Amino acid sequence: MSPRDALHLPWPWTLAVAAFAASQVVLLGYAAHRLVTLWRWAHRPAPAPPDRLDGPIPMVTVQLPLYNERAVAERLIDATASLDWPAHRLEIQVLDDSTDDTRERAAQAVEHWRARGISIAMLHRDERRGFKAGALADGLDVARGEIVVVFDADFVPPPDFLQRIVPYFADPAVGMVQARWGHLNRDRSLLTRAQAAMLDAHFRIEHEARMSAGLFFNFNGTAGAWRRRCIEDAGGWSHDTLTEDLDLSYRAQLAGWRFVIAPEVVVPAELPSHVLALRSQQRRWARGSIQTARKILPGLWRSRLPLRVRLEATFHLTANSAYVLTLVAGLLLPAVLAVPSRLPHSIAVALDLAALAIGLVPVGLFLLAGQRAGTERLPRALADVASALLVGAGLAVNNTIAVCGGLLPSLGAWERTPKTGEDASTMRADAYRARPDLAAIAEVALALAFACAAVWAWNSGHTRSAPFLLLMAGGLGLMGTLSLLARWRPRHSSTSAARHSGLPERA
Repeated sequence: MSPRDALHLPWPWTLAVAAFAASQVVLLGYAAHRLVTLWRWAHRPAPAPPDRLDGPIPMVTVQLPLYNERAVAERLIDATASLDWPAHRLEIQVLDDSTDDTRERAAQAVEHWRARGISIAMLHRDERRGFKAGALADGLDVARGEIVVVFDADFVPPPDFLQRIVPYFADPAVGMVQARWGHLNRDRSLLTRAQAAMLDAHFRIEHEARMSAGLFFNFNGTAGAWRRRCIEDAGGWSHDTLTEDLDLSYRAQLAGWRFVIAPEVVVPAELPSHVLALRSQQRRWARGSIQTARKILPGLWRSRLPLRVRLEATFHLTANSAYVLTLVAGLLLPAVLAVPSRLPHSIAVALDLAALAIGLVPVGLFLLAGQRAGTERLPRALADVASALLVGAGLAVNNTIAVCGGLLPSLGAWERTPKTGEDASTMRADAYRARPDLAAIAEVALALAFACAAVWAWNSGHTRSAPFLLLMAGGLGLMGTLSLLARWRPRHSSTSAARHSGLPERA
C-alpha cells in the first residue's frame, strides 16, 4: 500500500494517528533534551570546591519551616543546633505553623538549645498565610543573617554544612548554593529506591550540566543557602505558585544572580516511603512547575537572554508535561496499531519502535548515568533504574491530573508530604496518613487495559510495542493497587522519632 492510500483511513483512526504522531514529536523533543543534557554533563569541567572560608565570618540565619512534623521536628532542631559555626554569627529560626503537638515538641527542643547558648527562636503563626513561602518571608523580615539557609523537616544537615557551603559566597555574583540530597531510607522499598534514582540523576546530572553550561537551574526548596540580597533583589518569596522555590530561583537568575550546585556537600533526608505521601509530593511538584512556567516563561522569552538559555528554561519548567504526552501516546498506541493493514509496513514498524525508543531509552540512559556517577555497581544501578522507570510510568495519571490543574487559574491546595522520622535502620508508622484519591481506581483500570493491549500487540506481531505497554500496565497497576490498599490499611500509633546516628542527645 502506498503512503497516499494510508491517508484514506476512517476518521477516528486518522485522528488517533495524528494525535499519536503529535505526542511522539513533542516527546522526541524532550528525549533529545535529555540526551543533550547528558552530553553537557559528560563534557563539563571538573568541579572545584572553594577553599575554606578566609576573611570575615558572615552572619548566617538558618530557617526551619515546620507544619505538623511531630515525627521529625526534634531531630531537625538537634541537627541544626549542632552546626559547626561561631555561635555569635549564627541564628536559627523555627518557623512553626503547626496545628498539632509539633508546636510543643519543637518549643521544648528550642528551649533546650537556647539554655546551652544557641541563638534559636521559635516563630509560630496561628494563620498559615502563604504556606511555606509565607513562613519564610515572615522569618526573613526579622532575620539578621546575610546568608539564609533553609532545611525542610525531613533533612538532617551534617555539622560541617556551613563550613563547606558558605565559602562559595566569596564570589559576590553567587546568589544561591544548593547541596545534594542524600537518602536516609534509600533501601526501604522499591518506591524509595526509585525516588533515589530519580533524584540522583536530577542532582548529579541535570544540576551540574546546567551550571557548567551557564544555564538556569533551581533551588530545591531545602538544603541550600541564599544570599539575602539575592532574595530581596528578586522580589522575595511569593506564594502564587505551589513551587515557591522554583519561582524564586528563576526570578533571581533573571535578575542576574548566579547559582551554584555543590555536589560534594550531601545532606541526608527521608524519602517518602508511603505511596500516598509520594503521590501528594509529586502532585505539588508537577502542578507547581506548570504554574511557574505560566508565570515565568512569557517574561523570560521577552528577555534578551541567549536562545539556548530560554530553550533550556522552557524544557525545564514544562518537563512534567511529558507525563501527559506519555499517557496520551500509550492510550492511543493500541488504536494506531489496530489498523496495520491500512498502513505501509515501514510506518507500522516506526510506530512499534517509537514508544520504546522515545519513551524509554533516553530516560533509562539518563537515570543510569545518575547511578553510575555515584559509583553504584552496574547490577544495582540497572535494578534501581528499572524501579524508577516502573514508578515513573505509574505516576502518569497522578501527574497528568496535576499538570492539567497547573494550567487552571486557581492555586490549588498546598499538600504537605507526610514524614515518618525513619532512618536507614528504623521503620515506623506514618502518623500523618494522606488520603488516596479516585485516580487510583483509574490507574488499576488502565493497568488492566494496558496489559490486555500488550498481550494483543504480542499476538498480533507488534512485539516491539509490548515492552512499553507492559511498563505502563506494571507501573499503573503498582501505584493504583498500593494506593487502594492504603485506604484499608490499619492505622498504627506513632512512636518517638528516630534519631540520626551521631547527633547529641538532649537530657
